[in-house]
Amino acid sequence: MNHIFLRFYLILFAGIFQLFSSQNVSSAFSDGTLKINNKETVAVKIFATQRTDSLINQVSKNVNNELIILNEDNITPESAEHLSSIQNILESFKSNKFQFLDKDLKPVDATLEQKNIENFKYLLKSNTVLKPTDQVELETSFKIWDPVKGIKLGPVMLHFYSLMFIFAFGLGYFIMAKIFKIDGVDEKYLEPFFTWTLVGTILGARLGHVIFYQPELFKEDFLSVFLPISTKGGLHFTGFSGLASHGAAIMVIATTLYYSLKIIKKNPLWVYDRIGIVVASGGAFVRMGNFFNSEILGKPVDPNSPFAILFPQQSSEYGVTIPRYPTQLFEAFGYVCLFFLLWFLYKKTDKKYQQGWLFGLFFIILWAIRFFVEFLKEPQGDEIIHFAGLNTGQVLSIPFMVAGLIIMIYSKKFKLPKEGTTV
Repeated sequence: MNHIFLRFYLILFAGIFQLFSSQNVSSAFSDGTLKINNKETVAVKIFATQRTDSLINQVSKNVNNELIILNEDNITPESAEHLSSIQNILESFKSNKFQFLDKDLKPVDATLEQKNIENFKYLLKSNTVLKPTDQVELETSFKIWDPVKGIKLGPVMLHFYSLMFIFAFGLGYFIMAKIFKIDGVDEKYLEPFFTWTLVGTILGARLGHVIFYQPELFKEDFLSVFLPISTKGGLHFTGFSGLASHGAAIMVIATTLYYSLKIIKKNPLWVYDRIGIVVASGGAFVRMGNFFNSEILGKPVDPNSPFAILFPQQSSEYGVTIPRYPTQLFEAFGYVCLFFLLWFLYKKTDKKYQQGWLFGLFFIILWAIRFFVEFLKEPQGDEIIHFAGLNTGQVLSIPFMVAGLIIMIYSKKFKLPKEGTTV
């Protein structure tokens, strides 16, 4: 048994050491190998970017055996003028002998019509000319995360990010229904709880992001602050994006306070204890949505690290497109662990009768996860708050952790008798 624990601690130590020691940025290229028909191999330099100017510059650099992974922004026009610009850029690559490939690394017709451009996924500059019959695989020391971002339903795309929100609230509703049943609470209080939590989460998260990270939107694109649209470059649907967990936390605390005092008429700490369990599970889904969107990315990491992932669809705000930490998954894993811990304490111990204890613990662990993962994250927008080398997310997390500790200490004053929990 001791040997098993020793191996576990060694693996844990090795993982932590890898996390904080393997960051390395050498250039905008990543190394890979094209394996053709399981025989021939071609070492390639992989490049990806959202920036139009950076993409144009690659045409003239004449890098031999260069493989460009197209970002969807490179080939998705927002207007007729934009389509013309995309066609001109792709024409430059065509003139410079780049091969146009689809998602399976198969050569495709390089006719630059819009319906054809949608099939382009890779551009290859190499003396090795690929044929439609070739079986080609791209091998890398890191993983490449390049999925579609949603499900197309006619002219509208249902984004996986939005689906993750639906799953988060759906599971949250189910969990809270089970909690109310365990505590003997009338189901009539479930619907208003769901409604107020939904409003608080979406509104608070959006306002929090704009206030802390993009305050310029209040002047430049006011409607986008409150609606899932953008008016920049014409009116278009964007879905819900740019959401900050700190803002959501503040607003949900406020809406839950109203729900507790005016609707269910219970000590707010009783409700907060239970909502913490729901939020922990929901937070994991939200971070999975960020993973699908290639956002909330980590800092560059050594391509040989087991944590290294290339996000070809990342936006330009994160810098060069090279292997990075999947910090969304780190947070999601932490929130899943927190959910199971809180659920165990709620079900198997008497802590749910000490009003505020579970909520205080939830606050401490949740924001501690956020605080430490921030060390590996790239900045989100313009960081307007800095202190002692800490970024905005870390500075905002500290008061929440302190609040959690204070709530746990004072929870001893709000104990309930075990039979006094029903409504």
